[in-house]
Amino acid sequence: MTALLLGVLEVLVFGLIAGFIGSLTGLGGGTVLTPLLTLFLRVPMAYAAGASLISTIATSSGAASAYIRDRITNVRIGMGLEIATTAGSIVGSLSAAYIYSHGLTWILYAAFGGVILFSIVPTAQRGAYELPRPIPPDATTRIFKLHGKYHDAVLGRDVEYHGVRWWLGEVIMFFAGVISGLLGIGSGALKVIGMDWAMNLPMKVTTTTSNFMIGVTAATGSSIYWYLGYIQPGLAALTAIGVLAGAMFGTRVLVRITNRQIRWVFLAILAFLGAEMLMRGLSIAGYVQMAQSYEYSIAAIFAGVIISILYVYSWRRRS
Repeated sequence: MTALLLGVLEVLVFGLIAGFIGSLTGLGGGTVLTPLLTLFLRVPMAYAAGASLISTIATSSGAASAYIRDRITNVRIGMGLEIATTAGSIVGSLSAAYIYSHGLTWILYAAFGGVILFSIVPTAQRGAYELPRPIPPDATTRIFKLHGKYHDAVLGRDVEYHGVRWWLGEVIMFFAGVISGLLGIGSGALKVIGMDWAMNLPMKVTTTTSNFMIGVTAATGSSIYWYLGYIQPGLAALTAIGVLAGAMFGTRVLVRITNRQIRWVFLAILAFLGAEMLMRGLSIAGYVQMAQSYEYSIAAIFAGVIISILYVYSWRRRS
């Protein structure tokens, strides 16, 4: 009984952490929850992915409602991009069924780590600025009305913005959907990259709109995971409760910090999770053999070194 209660508490705590980080950075709870469940609680990847998809819906429901109320989320842009990411989610979910049935789980770990690490550099390059550097509107800006305005309580003023390169955002969103279906996450990392780097939107708009979008993407993938039997109701319910509570707390914090602070939290998490998941995938495949504690330590050191280097580089550019 004690072990059961301890397990329930661990799942709730991990859900709380995942929901807070997911709503704050736009990653979605699944990006954090999937590695927490697989690495610390030894939940099989397929079931962790299924629970994370359900929890991502909870993150989106809890965080998006608050951000829409505060008029930070750009619903019009989010709905337009959701077409591509939903299509990608279907492709990814069907591909995951083949991978799980053929014992190729290590590919998912390595792919997860690689995708996360890949997203660090372009995101860090924009970290020197509180708001994106102005880029002239293009044809897609006018056709799809990629513009908006929100009140930034930290800056104490209204921020007007416009997006560009809608077509590039759609391409990235499709691959974000594929990753979502494969790994059981909301693929917030790629969604943030798509809107931040490709479309040149402010970080707060990017993270809040990503939170709005990931719920739809996760709902598409979770229906297929449910049909395949990869969702355990008990695990999914516990994680969803923790994630929802964490997401609501994260929404209160986001409006009180700057775009640059959000970006550095985002980068630190990406560096640690990316390195850890990549090493775990290589370990499962037999290419690397080390104790789990060493994996965590190396991932933490890697994240610290990378963030320090990027911060110094960003500070020099800003100076």
